[in-house]
Amino acid sequence: MARHRHELSDAEWAVLEPLLPARKTAGRHYQDHRRVLNGMLFRVNAGLAWRDLPQRYGPWQTVYSRYRRWSRSGLWDRLLQALHSELDAAGRLDWSLWCIDGSNVRAHKAAAGGGKKASGAGAEGHALGRSRGGWGTKLHLVVDGAGLPLAVHLSAGQASEAVYAEPLLEAVRINRPSGTVRQRPERVAGDKGYSHRRIRRWLRQRHIRAVIPERRDQVARRRGRPPQFDAQQYRRRNVVERCVGWLKEARAVATRFEKLALHYLGTIKLAMIRRCLRATLSNRP
Repeated sequence: MARHRHELSDAEWAVLEPLLPARKTAGRHYQDHRRVLNGMLFRVNAGLAWRDLPQRYGPWQTVYSRYRRWSRSGLWDRLLQALHSELDAAGRLDWSLWCIDGSNVRAHKAAAGGGKKASGAGAEGHALGRSRGGWGTKLHLVVDGAGLPLAVHLSAGQASEAVYAEPLLEAVRINRPSGTVRQRPERVAGDKGYSHRRIRRWLRQRHIRAVIPERRDQVARRRGRPPQFDAQQYRRRNVVERCVGWLKEARAVATRFEKLALHYLGTIKLAMIRRCLRATLSNRP
């Protein structure tokens, strides 16, 4: 059978198959994981409603229920950790510089009505709010020096990016074959929105150099020496903006349709998995 656009190649499936849950039910027709995962990826890229999935992916209820179950079980985080570990073992992760940034995402009217009960991993409530860009969500992203996505966090659209800098960086945990976990790069780059004494102190305590320019008001009020700033390294910060642009090529990422932050977070992480998966395969012979 011909492979459709956005579906997993044989090489990509060979990487993911051992990481997916084993089948636990028997006695009735079961949709295989590859077919269902292809349906999820198609929906992420096309941005259509679940019930509009093409028939080749099986019943849309099956694809949606498995997506919801895997999102709640933390499967996407485990897949990302496995891919990050493989990239690190191959020397493909750039520890010399990590870059952080935030980007607003407009919410479709279908995203309203999630209810009063808070639901979301790494997000307060449903992570919806009104900013200058309209009603939506803010996506906080950290990438390595090569632009590979490492972690994502959601907040309401009007939230300050600086508030989420520390939890975003703490969320990155790269497991190594020796059994150790590495979390700290040599430098972290961010725009002027991250120029806060709290963030600089947090980075300094962890022996991470801040590559963050001062705001104009801080320069005017400053007394004493200015904080160190490496302009050469700061020029590399655009990799996080390019990564955000790549993720938003997926229509279900560029516009939020999900009512629950947890489900929208799963959509973003699926796009991140695809990005890391391609980087992993490019390193293999």
